[in-house]
Amino acid sequence: MANAAECHGGGNEPRRVLEFYSGIGGMRYSLMRAGVKAQVVEAFEINDRANDVYEHNFGHRPFQGNIQCLTAADLDSYGADAWLLSPPCQPYTRQGLQKDTGDARAFSFLQILELMPFLLKPPSLLFVENVVGFETSDTHAKLIEILDRTNFVTQEFILSPLQFGIPYSRPRYFCLAKRKPYSFVNEVWNRQLIQSPRPLYEHFHTAVIEDDSSQEDRHKLLQSCQPIESFLELKNPSNNIEVESATSLTGLSNGNPRTLGEGDDDVCDTSQQYYVPLSLVERWGSAMDVVYPDSKRCCCFTKSYYRYVKGTGSLLATVQPKKRDKASLKEQCVRYFTPREVANIHSFPEDFKFPDHISLKQRYALLGNSLSIAVVAPLLQYLFTTNL
Repeated sequence: MANAAECHGGGNEPRRVLEFYSGIGGMRYSLMRAGVKAQVVEAFEINDRANDVYEHNFGHRPFQGNIQCLTAADLDSYGADAWLLSPPCQPYTRQGLQKDTGDARAFSFLQILELMPFLLKPPSLLFVENVVGFETSDTHAKLIEILDRTNFVTQEFILSPLQFGIPYSRPRYFCLAKRKPYSFVNEVWNRQLIQSPRPLYEHFHTAVIEDDSSQEDRHKLLQSCQPIESFLELKNPSNNIEVESATSLTGLSNGNPRTLGEGDDDVCDTSQQYYVPLSLVERWGSAMDVVYPDSKRCCCFTKSYYRYVKGTGSLLATVQPKKRDKASLKEQCVRYFTPREVANIHSFPEDFKFPDHISLKQRYALLGNSLSIAVVAPLLQYLFTTNL
């Protein structure tokens, strides 16, 4: 085996990539951030609004037909070296019905897996992203069985943006697979489920298999993250104000949010839609996850964020209380994170934009279905690096 790690495939030609369930382009942005020499030859996505966003940013509209209609010959025709897949998570999510292979939303992914043994030009690399819980599903068992049968070796991960310095608690499952004779840089992690990013950065040939997650000091992990304020577009000028009353400082006594700052009417006008009315704070405050600009953690934003205030993602306090507790929530002028801020926390680049016709609720839903580029980019860099 060669000592030097090389970009997978070598040569001057970019690696040909198929992007399944492409959404708003998080996987493609991850590929770009990874610095991999690759060309997305086709993307596949059924959601029309997601395709509008993808086309707006990349100038290419994904194939919008039913993936279940694809044949082995269709897939062979692309001559793709790598497949990147982020299939629907609803069949496996803890808050769903967990119907697994019996869920219609799992059928297209299962169909793709079933086609792999019949391909004349199978991919050399495969990447799958999904929710935690997928690793115990029947679909996962089917994935591993087919990968074994088609001569792939796997390394699996459960990782969160918190482990990459991002103040975002969103653990996800990842499967990285290489078809022989290609191999991972460090083969000692083969067939392992790893909960540490160590293998992504340690290019060595021997290692001790261990579960780093059980040894990590959570406090130190959080302290290594950037503060929430680094990801905000609407800054909070009132962080040092001592709260006197909900009426005088929040302006929410009649359900109307206060402005963000004096002499900044444009910002105030556009930001009002993000504030949570006092009626909702009073009703659901005990169930809200409220964070502050100096916080080092926020909860996962789901596709239902902005539609509901309970269990769909963190909310931001824009007024600093004397004491950070649930009793003072009414005085903290709580607001939703803006779509741009959610995109920032997902590590989307600054030039990522939504077309004007995408509504606010649609933006939140599309972002909630996306992925963390800060996590996926180093995984793809690791996947595309190999020893031959």
